[in-house]
Amino acid sequence: MEQDLFALTPDSAEEPNKASKSASSGRVKQAADKASPLAERLRPQTIDEVVGQKHLLGPGQPLRSAFENAHPHSMILWGPPGVGKTTLARLMANAFDLPFISISAVLGGVKDIRDAVEKATENRQKTGRSTVVFVDEVHRFSKSQQDAFLPHVESGLFTFIGATTENPSFEVISALLSRSSVYVLESLKEDDLLELLDRALKREYPTLAVTDEAKKILTGLADGDARRFLNALEVSATMALDRGVTVLDDKFVRKALPATIRRFDKGGDNFYDTISALHKSVRGSDPDAALYWMCRMLDGGVDPLYIARRLMRMAVEDIGLADPRAMEVTTNAVDIYERLGSPEGELALANAVVYLSVAPKSISVYQAFNKMRAFVKKDGTRPVPMHIRNAPTKLMKDIGSGAGYRYPPDEPGSFAAGVKYFPDEIREYRVYEPADRGMEIKIRDKLESLRALNAKARRGQMPPGKKVGTRHASEKED
Repeated sequence: MEQDLFALTPDSAEEPNKASKSASSGRVKQAADKASPLAERLRPQTIDEVVGQKHLLGPGQPLRSAFENAHPHSMILWGPPGVGKTTLARLMANAFDLPFISISAVLGGVKDIRDAVEKATENRQKTGRSTVVFVDEVHRFSKSQQDAFLPHVESGLFTFIGATTENPSFEVISALLSRSSVYVLESLKEDDLLELLDRALKREYPTLAVTDEAKKILTGLADGDARRFLNALEVSATMALDRGVTVLDDKFVRKALPATIRRFDKGGDNFYDTISALHKSVRGSDPDAALYWMCRMLDGGVDPLYIARRLMRMAVEDIGLADPRAMEVTTNAVDIYERLGSPEGELALANAVVYLSVAPKSISVYQAFNKMRAFVKKDGTRPVPMHIRNAPTKLMKDIGSGAGYRYPPDEPGSFAAGVKYFPDEIREYRVYEPADRGMEIKIRDKLESLRALNAKARRGQMPPGKKVGTRHASEKED
């Protein structure tokens, strides 16, 4: 835990209008510490130096208004790594001339919260003002740990700022969420990163030039993450200067940087957003987009078998009986992947993705299953009709189990017209309605024909040559 990291000097506390000068001198001091990573040396000291987030920091936008009006308030900063969450929290404490306490939810615990309460209480007794308490990765704290902040946020002892890469709707308790404003930070765009590059070259590497091709590689590897971008630049620039290279080109950058995968949070929102994009692309019959999202996931290090399981779900949920081969193709693709592994087996999954994308879509079975499941849950348990009960013993036959069972193969067309299979008290509850696509067109026609035969039989209009079977249920078992 760190305290008063960006507190103003005594002189600046007496003259608040000197805050910008204090921040500027702090930057010079910070930049002089060459042992710090480049990302730390270039950390913004004023909101005007913050790159990106114009929707929050532009003229008239909410966070800029809070800074300009010196109106501290509790908030949750939600966004991917390396977009400025920690920087904004520190700048806010600096701008409001408030003590700053930082807690890492990854490393901290209840003791750190108690220490923060004690120090914030001391500060209030001395100055009558609140303390900015910044909790990084707040989603890592348990519900009870998050609860510990509530009374101090309500009393005004804390101005709470939480940073999270996860959706706060799911990861932050509702009581804390209701007392905080949620600000969504975005990944940095290419122009933002290039602005950061110009700043780094002017301040840290004035003798170094970077070609356009090298810039594209650096921004591509960054994937919207300023910290990753500056770390890659620092590695490349340091190696270049050590070797007397004054122009950083694409060949040098490729040699200087190890293979780097995209930023991909395998358990967070980015993960679920991407699998959602794959699923919706398949459902939307766009094979190119589906392949794109599949490759994005593979590029991000997702287990191909996870993708395979999701494809199997798509086959049964979004295609179903409109094309029964979809399940077969997907299952075969999974088998092939398990035999070949990566990367060869991934082509089998790609085949499945394209097949599912172009297959006719139907959720008829999916809807029917959900409707019937809900009906059964609400309706409760009813006895099985006597004519379709099992009767493996003489006693069970004597009490009527299976009596009058009509064995379909003995009937014309192997269909026992008029027989009911629902419990006696339930009228036939129809939930499956085939779609007018793919194989379900034939299924629909077949069901309409069988239902017509049932209707005739129940009205006593038996088809010509109709033979009613009288077998016992136990005589013909599947």
